[in-house]
Amino acid sequence: MKIIALSSLEKVFHDEAPSAPEYKSFSMLKNERSSFQAAFCPEGGGKVTVTLGGDLAAATKAYIVREVPVGLPCFENADDLYLRKTPGDYPDVLESDDGGFKAEGGNWYSVWVEVSPNGGYIGSSELTVGVECGEESGEARVTVEVIDAELPEQSIICTEWYHSDCICNYYGIEPFSDEYWRINENFMRTAAIHGMNCILTPLFTPPLDTKVGGERRTVQLVKVRRAGGKYYFDFTNLKKWIDLAQRCGIRYFEMSHFFTQWGAKHAPKIVAIDRKGREKKIFGWSTRTSSKAYDDFLRQFGSALVRFIDDNGIRERCFFHISDEPSLAHLKIYKQRAKLISEIFPGFTVIDALSNLEFYETGAVKQPIPCENEADKFFGKVPELWTYYCCGQGSEYMPNRFMSMPSLRNRVLGIIMYKYDVKGFLQWGYNFYNTQYSIKNIDPYKVTDAGGAFPSGDSFVVYPGKGGEAVPSLRLKVFYDAFQDAAALRLLESKLGREKVLEFIDKDLFKPLTFREYPHENDWLLETREKINQMIKEN
Repeated sequence: MKIIALSSLEKVFHDEAPSAPEYKSFSMLKNERSSFQAAFCPEGGGKVTVTLGGDLAAATKAYIVREVPVGLPCFENADDLYLRKTPGDYPDVLESDDGGFKAEGGNWYSVWVEVSPNGGYIGSSELTVGVECGEESGEARVTVEVIDAELPEQSIICTEWYHSDCICNYYGIEPFSDEYWRINENFMRTAAIHGMNCILTPLFTPPLDTKVGGERRTVQLVKVRRAGGKYYFDFTNLKKWIDLAQRCGIRYFEMSHFFTQWGAKHAPKIVAIDRKGREKKIFGWSTRTSSKAYDDFLRQFGSALVRFIDDNGIRERCFFHISDEPSLAHLKIYKQRAKLISEIFPGFTVIDALSNLEFYETGAVKQPIPCENEADKFFGKVPELWTYYCCGQGSEYMPNRFMSMPSLRNRVLGIIMYKYDVKGFLQWGYNFYNTQYSIKNIDPYKVTDAGGAFPSGDSFVVYPGKGGEAVPSLRLKVFYDAFQDAAALRLLESKLGREKVLEFIDKDLFKPLTFREYPHENDWLLETREKINQMIKEN
């Protein structure tokens, strides 16, 4: 058996021997999680058994990296920073090592090894990863130094849109059933421990990635009853959602959009119970945003929701939306709707993904979220910079998380966000298991590109596992490493000052670090983090 230790930035394909050098050692702070891989290639096939050894073995978890089919690796305008641009099987799923994995002879595989000391160990120790496959065996060894220092709490607000309807569809469960809450707890907890401290909260069924005239499954948290010209609101399920999310470690709540995507032209789908106890749709595609009836509904709803928010002590941790990704052509109607929402929810922060500075300059939105390739236009002009990426950021070397991209491109975002002092990050797909416009449901183990619409990896970072477990992807782990890198830089800043840390980041680079300019070598990022750790240790 061939076996070699590799960093977490490598991706191991079945049909290609790794070309990276052996990964021999790394350091980490005592309260962070850090990963590496043991890539192996057996001559013959068989059942795989993984054994961990060393002082840190009890604080270490092993996963088997599984490949999934990639139908659309990238768009035609993709740059050259991709591992491959052809359809095929790509490594992504991290399956817990339960002893049931079987390998085929001659193929390369990888064990993902995650170390979590949790403050229980300080110093250097050798960690061994033993792999058995049939009659063959091999062992990889890596020295891990755990530094006696702690990362500060994550300061960047991070939301990756959470789609509870997709959970219901995949598992065949009813919204708000016992199984609904149990499985959502698993998915929320996985999100929270990987840096997602803000969650999209479906007051009403979110009007996102939905075909015009079409519908997504109703997952409206707020029960509405209509009697005459008045509305009555039951926040029981919203209360359960808020409490559950907070128990899982989520702190911020991103209320779903009050108007449809790409222009704010219609109301979202909203259902209500009439006097006879029947549930009916009262607003939706047939409702223009100029509707006085919808304005009246929002005003009644807003008064009740603000009381609920204040009763639950989350006023400073709530965000509201108008419409997702409006263009300049929608500025007038967006401003009208934004004015209404600011009247209904005075003092609350409205955030929206939009990339035209005019929305901010005209006062239409106080907290814009531009895409990465437009972030420089907003930098220094808005009090706090947020940013996002989606399928459109696959060129110009923009950081992103497509399966076809090197993991460096995923993780480098952390250092960039620190340099730009980014306060918030948004991505639209934590667990979107639909085709584009939600026309069909998909099995994410078989379809990873939303039915050929988006590059594989754009629409989700977790997989639905057996028993309702949320199965992480290697992209989710690497993405969280980016947030740990940003936190490590903040810790270093507390010791040296921000100016010196910024000087360190750009030192020895041909060009200053930006969203478009950064070294493309894994060694640069790994060595940069090692230097950060050693400076923390010495200071």
